[in-house]
Amino acid sequence: MDTKDILIISLSIILAALIVVGVIFMTSDDNDDLNITNSSGNDNSSLSVSQLVEEDVDDSDVVSEEVKYNDQAGGGYYKEVTYRDGGFRQYDTQTGELIGSSYQSDQKYLPSME
Repeated sequence: MDTKDILIISLSIILAALIVVGVIFMTSDDNDDLNITNSSGNDNSSLSVSQLVEEDVDDSDVVSEEVKYNDQAGGGYYKEVTYRDGGFRQYDTQTGELIGSSYQSDQKYLPSME
């Protein structure tokens, strides 16, 4: 084998590993059980992801779930869930905290920007 063949095989193995990890992460049921922490001091200090979704949008309305790099926070990743009505919610992948939402009813659950 020459260097080109070794490089192609190595890249194929790395790509396959990334796909497997991505599939495992996206299909993990643990994501539905993450707690959403309310840092604004409201009475409802903790909601599960599924409870929050059920307030406005049915789970069957989920169009996509993507893990994206968070450039605005200086690094890290967040999970963005997009719904059939065009709305979205963004969750920190490490804490499960709701960090962004297009829904007005979610604004009270978002971290304070002060």
